[in-house]
Amino acid sequence: MINKNELKYIQSFAHKKHWAQESVFIIEGPKMLQEAIQANWVIEKIYATKEWDANLGNSGGDIEEIDDIMLSRISHLQTPNQVVALVQKKQYTTPVHYEDNFTIVLDGIQDPGNLGTIIRTADWFGIQQILVTEDTAGLYNPKVIQSTMGSCFRVSVQVADVASILTKSKLPVVGTLLNGSSVYKEKISPNGFLIIGNESKGIRPNLKELITQPISIPSFGAAESLNAAVAAGIVMSHWKLSNSNF
Repeated sequence: MINKNELKYIQSFAHKKHWAQESVFIIEGPKMLQEAIQANWVIEKIYATKEWDANLGNSGGDIEEIDDIMLSRISHLQTPNQVVALVQKKQYTTPVHYEDNFTIVLDGIQDPGNLGTIIRTADWFGIQQILVTEDTAGLYNPKVIQSTMGSCFRVSVQVADVASILTKSKLPVVGTLLNGSSVYKEKISPNGFLIIGNESKGIRPNLKELITQPISIPSFGAAESLNAAVAAGIVMSHWKLSNSNF
């Protein structure tokens, strides 16, 4: 039975001050938990109702059975889904290799839903690493984790000094700018960087200067702008098209 302190602890993950500092983060739903287990992330504790099938995978974590009322109290979802789990955050100790990869760079993306969607889209197109500036939304925000639909367990997302990395690299740097050439007329290198800027301010000046391949997404309608995650998805799709034989 969950005691008051434990209940308060789990509920506190709704606040940034807590989820940003803790060594664990929260995930919800059978699919998310199964994805974490399959990707070999360490599961610390599972709270599940009778409906959850514990045979979905060997979690290695403690399992505590709870009823639907308690699930609704600890869940951060509008519609709680059978299971809530605490997962240990992953500390990346190996160096990131850029030469043989296409890397997404996120410059101050603020909306958790946008960050989660970009991670999920990168996973879809086989892009395995994302660098983010310090002012980008936190990876372990429950809203970010949930919106990735499990892709957060396969795509490496790391806070980095992106200006320094891009300055030292000789790889192409793609960036979406209003005066860039149409993405549909450009071939994007299989190795390099793609910068996606802040939803309202775009790419900051010091990173704009490092772009070697400015591109734009032409408009065919009357919309003023594109959502950052949608724009990222369009460019990722064209990157894949540029480097595949269909």
